[in-house]
Amino acid sequence: MMKYQEFICTVERKMNLILKGGAKASLYTAAKNNGTSRTGIMIEVPGINISPTIYLEEFYERLENGESVDAVVQDVYNFYEKIKYDRSWDVSAVERYEAIRGKIVFKLIHTKKNEGLLKEVPHREFLDLSIVYYALLQVDKEKTGTATLLVKNEHMKLWGVSEDELYRDAADNVRILLPARLITMSHSVESCLCGDSEKFENILDTGETAEEDIMFVLSNQPGYFGAACIAYPGVADMIGNVLGGNYYVLPSSVHETVLVLCDKGMEPWIMDEMVQDINREHVAEEEILSDHCYIYDVENKRLEMRQYVRLE
Repeated sequence: MMKYQEFICTVERKMNLILKGGAKASLYTAAKNNGTSRTGIMIEVPGINISPTIYLEEFYERLENGESVDAVVQDVYNFYEKIKYDRSWDVSAVERYEAIRGKIVFKLIHTKKNEGLLKEVPHREFLDLSIVYYALLQVDKEKTGTATLLVKNEHMKLWGVSEDELYRDAADNVRILLPARLITMSHSVESCLCGDSEKFENILDTGETAEEDIMFVLSNQPGYFGAACIAYPGVADMIGNVLGGNYYVLPSSVHETVLVLCDKGMEPWIMDEMVQDINREHVAEEEILSDHCYIYDVENKRLEMRQYVRLE
């Protein structure tokens, strides 16, 4: 079995043998969340100024599961054919803030684990996390890819806007472009199995839960950086009203959080250990949001980070 580095080099070489129209594949390493990086192949086409990058971890798993290299490479090529751009991107769309104002949204990342990145981007603190901004240029409804632009300090300077203005616009836009969606844990599992994330009604729309429901999953409509929903203005309080009491927020990844009613959950230190175990065993390093749970206090309308002490 070839190692991963050998695999991606092989994919690069074989892709260059089958690409058409002067397209060229090359290895590309991108800095990711929590100080991590990923290497994939970037495919450039003459005359087109935007190039998709395909990360190959999932394709490597197919190789590990017994598929031939040639079959996997063909799958990579087929995937490229689905996501490739046939025209250049209009760069003037990001030169003026008015042209992109309606696409600015935000996500949550861990402050301590992203100290280097936070020196380069406008942000604001949110507990031990940070809100950072990006432009949602395109959402692929087939979920094969999403085009985004991380807002950096140079963009803010070019646009002549403040971080406060970015936040106000992003807070308005997330409600429209990435609306919060709350469903029960059982429905979340079922939607993963059946592949239909729209099958179940959004509890934030219905305002109804069943007595037996004690665990819920909060994300946004496309499920992309959906943990940020807990920072949407008014959403945490709306959830408290629907659930009828204080609740724990377990950050299962940067894409979603799990909510558990406090009076039906376990001891706080057990919830912390649960988050840590899930992060260690089931979440890629770049997708980890935090190593502990939070609590939403309905009476004080505050999301809090508390230090829990385990009593032996």
